[in-house]
Amino acid sequence: MLKLPIYLDHNATTPCDPRVLEAMLPYFTDRFGNAASRNHSFGWQAEEAVELAREQVANLIGAESKEIVFTSGATESDNLALKGVFETYASKGNHIITALTEHRAVMDTTKHIEKQGGDLTFLDVQPDGLIDLGALEAAIKPGTILISLMYANNETGVIQPITEIGRIAKKHGIIFFTDGTQAAGKIRVDVNKDGIDLMAFSAHKIYGPKGIGALYVRRRDPRVKLHPQMDGGGHERGMRSGTLNVPGIVGFGKACELSSMEMDADARRISVLRDKLERALSGLDETYVNGNREKRLPQVSNISFRYAEGQALLMGLTKEIAVSSGSACTSASMEPSHVLKAMGLSDELAHSSIRFALGRFTTEPEIDYAIGKVISTVNSLRENVKY
Repeated sequence: MLKLPIYLDHNATTPCDPRVLEAMLPYFTDRFGNAASRNHSFGWQAEEAVELAREQVANLIGAESKEIVFTSGATESDNLALKGVFETYASKGNHIITALTEHRAVMDTTKHIEKQGGDLTFLDVQPDGLIDLGALEAAIKPGTILISLMYANNETGVIQPITEIGRIAKKHGIIFFTDGTQAAGKIRVDVNKDGIDLMAFSAHKIYGPKGIGALYVRRRDPRVKLHPQMDGGGHERGMRSGTLNVPGIVGFGKACELSSMEMDADARRISVLRDKLERALSGLDETYVNGNREKRLPQVSNISFRYAEGQALLMGLTKEIAVSSGSACTSASMEPSHVLKAMGLSDELAHSSIRFALGRFTTEPEIDYAIGKVISTVNSLRENVKY
């Protein structure tokens, strides 16, 4: 039997996989030790669990376990990477290249750095959401210390040419950071093949718990150094002090292990459902799928419905279909999506856009129901609009 409401907002967060929760539970009760307590078995048990999870997280992205620094989530990882590089490599330069379609966790952090004296270049994107590699290389200066470009966009699912970006960064001796929050665990990511030096990602986007994330920090060729943003105790190779969230880390590790095993099958199944959704909704007049249709994540579809204002559409769906008008971090804002605006959409089209994000537990009957509900709601909203 179909259960309402239907959740189609998996880019905002995902439900915790029951197998992840099962792995976590003992570390709230029986195995509750502090991983930094090295004088007794409770601490040893916790430390062992953390190191196993570190290996599981590293394996997901082709890294070494020592290159994983645990944080409270991708936003903290973004801050640690950007501010850490800016402060550590100040003697080499102060120029950072990023793009206008980055997540707010990166955009706001780079704007903070700009106020601290950083020289920022914000690259435009093409109408399909991809950056121009020629423009990227042309933006490099003698004082460029960091290129920060997200792996896959949270609103459109567009996947940037990460391997090519990595090559450009390597050629010029520049550190390459990517916010991989939407990519890790959904598509195959290999930090070495892609030439990534720093990468942020989070557990709750891949069916793990909230409040735990990681920053990949390359240890060789080049060895990346970061100025810590939190002091006290020297945990996590001195980059991120604080008592480790052992249950969260265990859950993160299990989520990564499951994603490593299941992401290919998940992607095949979910992309079929997404394509079915798009085909059906594209039958409506003046309906547009935003972003590159080939180079994108398998679960995301960002669609504009002209003459159906987005907030009204959301209100018409909200009791039965959970979707978003953009990033979860800015969904309360009445401003049009900065991502869609950067891609050249008008305010009208940007305001009429809905993000559908499917997940591991999405079913075909749910998609069938969502199609019918969206079509009826859009048609209802358009009845009183002359076009």
